[in-house]
Amino acid sequence: MEVRSTYKYARISPFKVREVTREIQGLPVSAALDLLAFTPKKAAFLIGKTLKSAIANAENNANLKPDGLVVKEAAVGEGPTLKRIMARARGSASRILKRTSHIRIVLSDDIPIETRKQRKEKREAEKRAAKKEMASKAEGAATAPDQKSAKPKRPAKMKK
Repeated sequence: MEVRSTYKYARISPFKVREVTREIQGLPVSAALDLLAFTPKKAAFLIGKTLKSAIANAENNANLKPDGLVVKEAAVGEGPTLKRIMARARGSASRILKRTSHIRIVLSDDIPIETRKQRKEKREAEKRAAKKEMASKAEGAATAPDQKSAKPKRPAKMKK
């Protein structure tokens, strides 16, 4: 089952928030909270608030235990931009864009938790399988009968 929480109109640029949301995607909830607690960015604080809200939604609305939850999706959308003016030289002005963002976190209990160790073992197994396949191809090519490498004959020149 999926549970979601949204933080709308956060006063931070979506570019800055996406940097942190990429880190927590796919992690168990406890690991994501630990990571956010030790990330020294404003975005980490805002995402932490949203994640805690999603956990509370899971407990109260869907009767799920927070231990088995995984961050399925952490998406950041662009909110409305506040346009401000800053005075410049000779009576002119330049525009300042104060960007906002919408942070959406989706938690799920369906996804099996895959640790770093399991991912590493999976990659190593794939490498071993690829090496075996390459070795079997090389062995098959070596057993094929060797053909003499004769130079191809050139076509005879026409006489005039």
